[in-house]
Amino acid sequence: MSIHELFAYLHVRGAAEAITFYTKAFGAKETLRLTEPSGRIGHAELDFDGKTLMLADEYPEYNINGPLTIGATTVTLHIHVDNADAVIQNAVAAGATLEREARDEFYGERSGSVRDPFGHGWSIGHNIEDVSPDEMQRRYDEAMKGS
Repeated sequence: MSIHELFAYLHVRGAAEAITFYTKAFGAKETLRLTEPSGRIGHAELDFDGKTLMLADEYPEYNINGPLTIGATTVTLHIHVDNADAVIQNAVAAGATLEREARDEFYGERSGSVRDPFGHGWSIGHNIEDVSPDEMQRRYDEAMKGS
């Protein structure tokens, strides 16, 4: 078996508004939109600088609901960028809620997080240091001592 690609596929209440948000917040470019006569988006694809995010409106008749409808999400999308602070600031300006300001982390990344207006979590970071797996585990163990 060969896996050629893996795509995140989001279900949201208000896919058209989500597409607008993702283009403003993250600079994504819409590449495909399939719209029903009612206006509901059955499938859309956004290009995040060569990486594809798929999304669609909710389809409650098929038990396909977004985070706002179910009241939670179990997924966080993590994106690596050139400047985490700037992207977080831009996402908040576009309507995201700041969950954690960017800070330097033990795993060699400066990262923070936002929640988009559709309920999905986004972790946004950039590399500040290359850390070996052994060193990362040592630092993680040390960080967990204070928990």
